[in-house]
Amino acid sequence: MLVFKTTNFKQTKDLAKLLARAVLGERKINNEKALVLALSGELGGGKTTFAQGFIRGAEIRKKITSPSFTIVKNYKIKRHKDYKKIYHIDCYRLKKVRELLDLGLREILSNPQNIVLVEWPEIIKKYLSAGKAGLPKNIIKIKFKHGKRENERTIDFLI
Repeated sequence: MLVFKTTNFKQTKDLAKLLARAVLGERKINNEKALVLALSGELGGGKTTFAQGFIRGAEIRKKITSPSFTIVKNYKIKRHKDYKKIYHIDCYRLKKVRELLDLGLREILSNPQNIVLVEWPEIIKKYLSAGKAGLPKNIIKIKFKHGKRENERTIDFLI
């Protein structure tokens, strides 16, 4: 487990940018399914800020907003030979997993050219078990916790 502390939004975004650059700078390890980053933690814990930093770190210049109401947003990666899209999924308002299936979850997860950032993965935990949705077994789990100060965060990477 790797643990990082950030004291403001910019540091959280910068940490995510570094991870994106590391992921995109390395040769892809998993060739069978999408790379999944499961972002969990309390409301306001920094999940969306981190996702925005990761997407920006992939050199995506278009406006990045939370998919809270649309559930899924996707961004095209232009300069990488293995990865072609980043999907940002926010399960906070999800009522039924069927909604994700209707939005193409199986196809998204089965495409090895995708990177998938999932906020609130615990909401669909039962469905996320390996096999049902075809999630890869080597998910990068990232947990966000509020710090003692207002914008301070502890970010645990479980790789």
